[in-house]
Amino acid sequence: MIDQVPPARLADWFALDTAAQPVLLDVREPWELQTASVAPQGFALVAIPMNEIPARLAELDPARRIACMCHHGARSQRVALFLEQNGFAEVANVAGGIDAWSVQHDPSVPRY
Repeated sequence: MIDQVPPARLADWFALDTAAQPVLLDVREPWELQTASVAPQGFALVAIPMNEIPARLAELDPARRIACMCHHGARSQRVALFLEQNGFAEVANVAGGIDAWSVQHDPSVPRY
């Protein structure tokens, strides 16, 4: 089962494993990243659009905690399930996506 982590609790989820720097995997399209993005704080930010994940899977390290994020959480949930099915053990979905990030965690991130 994929953890559903609200943006305000993401740092706590990342802190559960200090062995390697965690990753926030943004699976939105490039135009969405230009519209609104988050600043990495204690995690690496990796942007790979959802449809490119299978071809670019080798760019991700299964030993690192990965939280997936999209606009509202549906695409990122699908990516998190895909990662889990491909051997990634520590995977979560950012519940509500970047929209929730803006509302719950950082109002400076534009909503769209």
